[in-house]
Amino acid sequence: MPPDTLLQRITDYANRADPYPLYAELRENGVTRQTDGSYLVGTYEDIAALLHDPRISSDSRNRTDQDTVPLLRRGPQPAAFIGFDDPEHDRLRRIAMRPFGPPHSPGRIDALRTDITRIADELVGGFRDRDRIDVVEDFAYPLPVTVICRLLGVPHEDVPRIRGWTNDVVAGLDLRPGKDADDRAAKGLEARQAMGVYLGDLADRRRDDPSDDMLSALVHDSGPDGHLTRGELMATATLLLIAGHETTVNLITNGALTLLRHPAALRRLRDDPGLMPGAVEELLRYEPPVHLLPQRTPLADVEVSEVTVPKGAPLILVLASGNRDPLRFDEPDRFDPAREDNQHFGFGGGVHNCFGAPLARLETQLALRALLPRLEGFQLAEEPPPYRSSPILRGPRHLRIERVPGS
Repeated sequence: MPPDTLLQRITDYANRADPYPLYAELRENGVTRQTDGSYLVGTYEDIAALLHDPRISSDSRNRTDQDTVPLLRRGPQPAAFIGFDDPEHDRLRRIAMRPFGPPHSPGRIDALRTDITRIADELVGGFRDRDRIDVVEDFAYPLPVTVICRLLGVPHEDVPRIRGWTNDVVAGLDLRPGKDADDRAAKGLEARQAMGVYLGDLADRRRDDPSDDMLSALVHDSGPDGHLTRGELMATATLLLIAGHETTVNLITNGALTLLRHPAALRRLRDDPGLMPGAVEELLRYEPPVHLLPQRTPLADVEVSEVTVPKGAPLILVLASGNRDPLRFDEPDRFDPAREDNQHFGFGGGVHNCFGAPLARLETQLALRALLPRLEGFQLAEEPPPYRSSPILRGPRHLRIERVPGS
C-alpha cells in the first residue's frame, strides 16, 4: 500500500492490537507526507533529533493551516503548558513542578510509596477466590486514579465524573477520521472545559481552607515565577489529573499483558522483584503507553532524512516506532527485561519530557510487584484483548483473565 496512507492505517482501529508492522513500514519508507498534509517520522535517530530541536514547536498557533488544529485545542480555556514553547512553557512547567518533586518538593513522590503499596495490596486482595478478573477495571485503573486524586486533593467520590470527562477528552484527541470526528472533538472540548471549571472551583476552596495537596500548593505558591492565573491553574490541574493516571493505566495494563505473554519473564520477576525497575524500562520501550506525538510544527523549513518538512506543517513523531528501531536496539521486537542501554521514548524527550515519569515508574513497579503473584494459575481470556480506540494513548480497554482449569 502507498506510504502516504500510513497514518490512515495506523489510526484504523483494525490495527490497534498490532501496529508494529506498520511502524516497520514507516521506518523503511523514511519521512512520509500523508494524504492530510502531515509528515510522519518513525526512526529513532530522527525522533531524537526533533525532540531536541528548538525549531520544532509544540504550540498549535504556529500551524500554517489552522483547520488542522484539533478542536480540542481551540477552546476558551488556555492550553496546558505542554501546548506552549519556551519561555512560557518553561515558566508554567516550573510552577507545576514545585509542589510535585525535586528540587522544591524532593520527598513528595517517595512519600507515596507506602500508600501505593497499600492500595495495590488491597486491590489484589479482592481477587481472592475469583475465577475471572478484569485487570483494567479491577486493578490498573483504580490504582493510579486513586493516587493522582489524593495527590491533587480531588475527593474520591468524584472519580466517576473524572473518568467520564477523561474518556471524552481522550476520544477528542483521536486522529481517526470519520463522520463522528467533529462530534468527538466537540464532546472532548466540552469535557475539558467542565473538568477545568471543576478543578478551578476546587482550587478556590483551597484558598481559604488549604490542605496538604497539590492544588493547595499551586494556589498558595509564591515562588519566583509568580502565580498561575485561574485559567492557567485550570489547564495545569486538568493536565496533571488526566496525564497523571491515563498513561499509567496503559503502562500497568500493557505490562501485565506482556508478562502473561512471556511466562518465563513473569516467573523471573515474581521470584526476584529487584529486577522490576529494569523490566519497567523495557515495558516503556516495548509496549509504551503513548505511541504518537501529533502536535509538533516546524518554525522553519526543516530537513529530516533528506525530506524537507515545510514551516507550519503538521509533524507527527511515532515514538513507539522509534522504540522498535533495529538501528538503535538489538532485536527490538524481543521483550528483554534485562536489556541494557535502554534509552527509550516511553516518556517522550527533550524539554517536553513527562515530568510525571518518576511517579509513573514508582506506581508501575509497585503495582506489578503486587499483581504478579496473583497471576499464578491465570491465563488470558481473550487474545488479543479489546483495545481502547485511541491510537495515541494505546492500551487494552479490558484485560480479562481466567483461572486455568484445575489450577
